[in-house]
Amino acid sequence: MNRELEFDFSMPPPAPKPPEETTPAPPPAEPAPVARKAATPPVRKAARAPVRAPIDDIDAATPTSTEPERDVYTPGRLNKEARMLLERGLPSLWMEGEISNLSRPSSGHWYFSLKDESAQLRCAMFRQKNLGARFTPKDGMHVLTRGRVSLYEPRGEYQFIADYMEEAGEGVLRRRFEQLKNKLAAEGLFDANRKKPLPRLPRRIGVVTSPTGAAVRDVLNILRRRFCTIPVLIYPVQVQGESAAGQIARTIRMASARAECDVLIVARGGGSLEDLWAFNEEAVARAIFDCQIPVVSGVGHEVDFTIADFVADVRAPTPSGAAEIVAPDCNEWTRSVDLLGRRVRTAMVRNMASRQQRLVWLERRLAQVHPGVELRQKAQRLDDLEQRLSRCIRHGLFQRRSTLVELAAHLRQRSPALRVADARGRLEIARKTLGTSLQRRVSMAESRLRHAASNLRQQSPAARIASLHRRVEIADRRMETSLQRQLRKLEARFTLAAGKLNTVSPLATLQRGYAIVSDADGTVVTDATSVNKGDIIQTRLSRGTLQARVEQITPHRDDENQ
Repeated sequence: MNRELEFDFSMPPPAPKPPEETTPAPPPAEPAPVARKAATPPVRKAARAPVRAPIDDIDAATPTSTEPERDVYTPGRLNKEARMLLERGLPSLWMEGEISNLSRPSSGHWYFSLKDESAQLRCAMFRQKNLGARFTPKDGMHVLTRGRVSLYEPRGEYQFIADYMEEAGEGVLRRRFEQLKNKLAAEGLFDANRKKPLPRLPRRIGVVTSPTGAAVRDVLNILRRRFCTIPVLIYPVQVQGESAAGQIARTIRMASARAECDVLIVARGGGSLEDLWAFNEEAVARAIFDCQIPVVSGVGHEVDFTIADFVADVRAPTPSGAAEIVAPDCNEWTRSVDLLGRRVRTAMVRNMASRQQRLVWLERRLAQVHPGVELRQKAQRLDDLEQRLSRCIRHGLFQRRSTLVELAAHLRQRSPALRVADARGRLEIARKTLGTSLQRRVSMAESRLRHAASNLRQQSPAARIASLHRRVEIADRRMETSLQRQLRKLEARFTLAAGKLNTVSPLATLQRGYAIVSDADGTVVTDATSVNKGDIIQTRLSRGTLQARVEQITPHRDDENQ
């Protein structure tokens, strides 16, 4: 794939295939869409032809008093429409002829004429297109160009705009080259999977080339310099001319049948495409494909590509490059052998040292796995586990004591006795407030009663007195009912609050075996480091209180780590 990519990169840009003949022939009938597109403009122009009739005819056919509007053309308009007719009506064409009047101004464009025996045509090839040309055109050169017909409007000159150019003779060969290349590629002759690997050290090398050319001398010199002990068998053939391809194909088949060599070099020196054409023939390509011996192609220079290069198992840029590929460097092989010998000796020394070191290690390990050593290690392990168990027990007890202290502090903060005392204080205040309010109301009622009695005595209305007595009785009953309802509400709230306090009371927790520890001042002890050895502490239980003295202080494990 890499060789094909290099070959395609060196070829001219993709273009429609030129005709097989060297002389241009009239283009074949275009496809239907192109024909319709090319035929449309003339139809429109034909419809307008009477309008563009000569002015004399219009004047003769129409009275001067009723003269219609004239469609007057300018040279620029006429040239523009003529150019559009030419560009739309004619497709891209191939043109063959001889270059003359070639001009290459500083702009980089090429201006020239193409001529044959009977006519000549003005042509132009702009800089963006001629950059891809593989040769430099000269006056008198026979070329083949592809482009379109156009018209230069400022001067009204009919011209041919070229976008691709090649030498006429080489162009035919290149078309044949591309056709054969595509055919053989489709048949799988270039498939990389079927290519045979080259031997690392061939016993004999075969060379298919001319015995009198410079290529065979270059190959022999390279083979003698790189590995002089490998025998070389020369298969003499012609490498140029009409019969060269047949000789090369027969020689390759003969070498494959004899199987006298391990690798075969097909070589030729550089030259033009015509000189190398024998290696672009189908017979040579199929002989290389059918050859049972690995084939290395070394035809031409590095920039030259032939069909034999694509079919061969390995492509070399030159005949000398082919010799360097098939023959290893004897000096490098000698260095490799010496290096392998040194590596073998080094490996043996390293292996012996490794085995001796392993023997010493096994002796030490045998001494380490003695039963007495194992028993001592087990005893030490047992002591270690016993110490760890003791530490774990002490740590567990310390954690439980710390948890108990924290719970006791939390319980004191949420003690129901405080809440009950608070509720009782509020109840006492409410009772006092209620008594004061009742006394005030009674006093007010008595005052009002006395005032009413005074007024009654002053006015002496019996009915009014009786009514006032009834109102006083009703007010007394309402006041009593209101007081009783308010008392019942307060008693219900008190009962509810007491029930909630009993629900969260720590007394039940104390009944399960927990205790609250406080120091001599009554402060709850939550940290073992807050008391000293010998201090008196009070422990409150579910029933009763204990007084104890601190004998030992064990800090928390986190404190030990710190």
